[in-house]
Amino acid sequence: MSAGLWAQVAADWRAHDRDWTRPGFRAVAVHRFGVWRMGIRSRPLRAPFGILYRWAFRRCRNRYGIELPYTVKLGQGVVIEHQGAIVVHGNCEIGDRCIIRQGCTLGLRRLDDLTAAPVLEAGVELGAGSVILGRVRLGRGARVGANAVVLHDVPAGATVSGIPAAVRQSGRERG
Repeated sequence: MSAGLWAQVAADWRAHDRDWTRPGFRAVAVHRFGVWRMGIRSRPLRAPFGILYRWAFRRCRNRYGIELPYTVKLGQGVVIEHQGAIVVHGNCEIGDRCIIRQGCTLGLRRLDDLTAAPVLEAGVELGAGSVILGRVRLGRGARVGANAVVLHDVPAGATVSGIPAAVRQSGRERG
């Protein structure tokens, strides 16, 4: 069980340019630890790890401004480029090799359905300050421009920008 944790953390370290001091790497490592500790079946054995996780989670959230709870389904090689004001809802799914930049929010659109969170497929790039709200799916390789507000699904390979976000370039046009 711990070998899997260390392998994932090592892969995340490589994805973050082998720099353990990057806040994005630290937030992802804390997320991986939180997921790992939930695999411990015995509650008395899990409790000390839970205390350590909560401390580390709050430290990342308060010091770096990155809120990435352990309930997020996080793919491999996800990179959080810069620290500051990154909020990810606990029901989000983030695919492999996604890039999340500063000021991004992945959250709910309405409070009457607390599970309606965004899904990012593999290779999605979020520009600084982008907001993804509700049960939307961003297709493989989609790009979201800076400060865009995404309220609807984005096709694979498309580039969206604006408020509300609209497709500016489809995946077939991109080289």
